[in-house]
Amino acid sequence: MVIVTPEQARSSDETARSRATDEARPPATVTLADVARRAGVATSTASLVFSGRGPVAPATAEKVARAASELGYAGPDPRAAQLRTGRTRVVGVSYDGTLAGAFADPYQVALLGGFSELLDAEGYGLLLLPESQGAAGLPLSSHSMDAVLFAMCGALERPDVDALAARGLPLLGTGAPLDDRVVQLTIPDRGATAEIVEHLRGLGHTRIGHVTMPLAAGARPGLVSAAEASGADYVDTRDRARGFLDGGGTPELIAAASDLTVDAGAAAASLLLDADQPPTALVCQSDLLALGAIKAAGERGLAVPDDLSVAGFDGVETPWFSGRLTTADQRPAEKGRELGRMMAALLRGEPVASGTFDVRLRPGTTTGPAASQFVAE
Repeated sequence: MVIVTPEQARSSDETARSRATDEARPPATVTLADVARRAGVATSTASLVFSGRGPVAPATAEKVARAASELGYAGPDPRAAQLRTGRTRVVGVSYDGTLAGAFADPYQVALLGGFSELLDAEGYGLLLLPESQGAAGLPLSSHSMDAVLFAMCGALERPDVDALAARGLPLLGTGAPLDDRVVQLTIPDRGATAEIVEHLRGLGHTRIGHVTMPLAAGARPGLVSAAEASGADYVDTRDRARGFLDGGGTPELIAAASDLTVDAGAAAASLLLDADQPPTALVCQSDLLALGAIKAAGERGLAVPDDLSVAGFDGVETPWFSGRLTTADQRPAEKGRELGRMMAALLRGEPVASGTFDVRLRPGTTTGPAASQFVAE
């Protein structure tokens, strides 16, 4: 028989608790210095092996890799590098709509493709941040990034700008938000749209309708007044609507689309084509909306451009469309590259002034003379 005194029992319990605590405690963090020591090399040499930024003999690299494996070292924590340098090597891209919509829109794909070319060369990645993330989405300012591109015009004001500017992040936009702290690369939305309308008027069209992009976040689609369209929250929608009116478009023939898709364009165009006095031409605020208008025309037995002329805006590649859209060509890939050049300079700490990017009228096969039976007497 073994007799255990109360003091021995307490001591045994404390030892057991200590052992359990030790077993539950995570192992000490393995550092790069530990790996270097195990491999018998300098810490700087081990660092070169993991970064891949310098010449290291294959045998040495193998020793470092073996030591890291034995110690369970997965590599340097990127958060530590961020804390040391204050840089993430990531540029945030804020845009309207959904993530799926961005990949479905050839304009956004071309713009971000051009932008990425320049950022790739600078060693930066992109973080895509759609505005329509819902209540579960994090505020734009909560993300770790070195700069922000507001890729689509969007709302005139953004509450995120104060927090982003307070962090000292370079901010670049394409017309919005309207804030002195955001460097802008803008296009002449208003003048370019007026030029399209004038082109159609020169072809004899007098009843010219307008299909707009959404007027604001959550705005209802459908027929809208000239005042509603020209007072849109989104600066590009607003300015293109004003250009439509400047050029002599018909104020009573304006419909707002629900989204930037072909189907949304078809739905908005249908409202105008089914009017008692339908237009002989449609000016659409994007090429996707214009393709939707052509679809709606075909569903009604109307030939483009013989019965209805249709013009778009953007200048995107549409290989699936057999014709060639008349459009305001803003050369999205080259525009993206120009945004990339501006962003690269901002990231280097260089002063960058706001600028403008040229837009060119590109006549195509979707516009022609007004059909005689529709020409006003």
